[in-house]
Amino acid sequence: MRKQCCPMAYQDQPGRVQTSYSQGSSAWSSGTCDCFADMGVCLCGTFVPCVLACQVSQDFGESCFLPCLPGSLLALWTGVRERYHIEGSICDDWLVMACCGPCGLCQLSRELSHRK
Repeated sequence: MRKQCCPMAYQDQPGRVQTSYSQGSSAWSSGTCDCFADMGVCLCGTFVPCVLACQVSQDFGESCFLPCLPGSLLALWTGVRERYHIEGSICDDWLVMACCGPCGLCQLSRELSHRK
């Protein structure tokens, strides 16, 4: 009697991938709702967020036209978090930018100013 087996039965299935930084992890220098910590950035983010987005993009080393592309602010947020090894996930990034975009933009500006 021959034993038959399914080749798929013994393969490992991909699991959840979690990115963690064991060395050099840090936190944001200010909170998302700390907009009043820098009134100039707060006012710019409130009344002309497109100008602040262009400035943040340039401060990060990208083109000032980057914020004109759909989804680019989320990519910029994630890029800042990854460059400076700030704890979080892309889901957290999306929540901040989708629910509180101007506050998130102000936080990005403060973070880049703090890291210079």
